[in-house]
Amino acid sequence: MANRQVRVIRFIFIVVILFYGTIKLLSITSRSDLVLSMAHHGRPDDAVVAQIASEKQAKINAAKLKVSLEKALRRPSVGKDYVKANATLVTLARNNDLWGIVQSIKDVETRFNRVYKYDWVFLNDEEFNSEFMDVTRSMISGNVKFGKIPKEHWGFPDWIDQEKSSDERIRLEEENVIYGGSLSYRHMCRFESGFFFDHPLLQEYRYYWRIEPDIRLYCDINYDIIKYMEDNNKTYGWTLSLIEFEKTIPTLWNTTKDFIASHPQYLAQDNLLDFISKDDGQTYNLCHFWSNFEIADMDFWRSEIYREYFNHLDRAGGFFYERWGDAPVHSIAASLFLPKNKIHHFEDIGYYHMPFGNCPTDKATQDANNCACESDNFSWTKNSCTPRFYNVIGESRQQDGNNLR
Repeated sequence: MANRQVRVIRFIFIVVILFYGTIKLLSITSRSDLVLSMAHHGRPDDAVVAQIASEKQAKINAAKLKVSLEKALRRPSVGKDYVKANATLVTLARNNDLWGIVQSIKDVETRFNRVYKYDWVFLNDEEFNSEFMDVTRSMISGNVKFGKIPKEHWGFPDWIDQEKSSDERIRLEEENVIYGGSLSYRHMCRFESGFFFDHPLLQEYRYYWRIEPDIRLYCDINYDIIKYMEDNNKTYGWTLSLIEFEKTIPTLWNTTKDFIASHPQYLAQDNLLDFISKDDGQTYNLCHFWSNFEIADMDFWRSEIYREYFNHLDRAGGFFYERWGDAPVHSIAASLFLPKNKIHHFEDIGYYHMPFGNCPTDKATQDANNCACESDNFSWTKNSCTPRFYNVIGESRQQDGNNLR
């Protein structure tokens, strides 16, 4: 009990420091810009006026968020007899991600986990330092575990031509493809695609919620979203969907079609093929669920079907010769190998990962969930695949609520 009280006090202290630090920085920036403009021009020009107005709005949004978080902190925890899902939150991070993950923990704990107290597993390709472990432990209400990724899951398999891989990274970087030159990003995508669910620290769990550094939750989550997956027999849950960069995956779909040709029995009845293809599977339309937020049943990733699919992709070398991401890999697998009723969109969750965000479009939901959304709702824009998802599953949704201000 004493340790829990200490954690709560530390958590509230960090929330206060982060909030007032943000307000102070905005105040200093706004005053400095105005003084500089007056010195040069005698009065602020239109650009400065617009900037000051924007910063004023940012202060208002920050104040809204502070009030919203304070309300969330007043929610009671569930009773001691509550039965959670067999699940954990999981984050892949490095030591220098600490303050980004502090932001994520603050929102996840305040909006959700302080009520349900799920465990949280952190994974790293290096050892975590004491600062990272001490700070994160002090903020998290559930059990916290830290693990190192095995070298065989964060390196080149022996069939990869490393010189060819290097040449392709140079080429993609020269073409300004995002993360085109990054080797560590490729290791991360391969690990998230095919190995994270086999890490020893995750073996005792069935479900997971993936959390990344620097995310925001803008609404309270007033129910156990992981238990929801279990109770409703859902396998994969998501919030945002978008179009993949085509240059990163030029051969992914043909490699997938080769696998399906050899294993047609793995295609699910009533699947989501039409979500990822406009021509009955001839081509890939680049739609995918953004995997930085996903809640899923690891029994699917651990299944014979998915393991065979991943191994087929891995042998093809596209994680290294191109820049295949875990998001399209997960999305294609879920869309082909699961019935569509196993895939769930968490439309009621206010979520942001730079540069895109989702906010509930229904005003009643915004009010009920104490939302403080700051960004435009990406989910119903032309670059989002969310409208296509609802068309494919035969449901309609309100699309006009471009967020609270």
